[in-house]
Amino acid sequence: MSDLLQVTDETFESEIVKSALPAMVDFWAEWCGPCRMVGPVVEELAKAYAGKVKIAKMDVDKNRQTPAKFGIRNIPTLILFKGGKVATTIIGAQPKSYIEGELKKLL
Repeated sequence: MSDLLQVTDETFESEIVKSALPAMVDFWAEWCGPCRMVGPVVEELAKAYAGKVKIAKMDVDKNRQTPAKFGIRNIPTLILFKGGKVATTIIGAQPKSYIEGELKKLL
């Protein structure tokens, strides 16, 4: 089973906002080139932080309510949550070292 969770508008609240663990959500779309660059990094981090941080992906084309709620205008956007609240937002394709550094701040 993958350590990477797929969330939808319906599951976002229960899986991310109410999570006991800190969480990171990758807002992406199939057609987005930079999203495809970030995708493997997100998968690696999901494996590396399994049990410490809940890492999920949300397809913005299939789920419109949650991205709109967080004002997402550009993808990829990674939002890090702690205690159900937004801790950090990372916009655009960033290097793994930067994303991992932000993740470590949640722990």
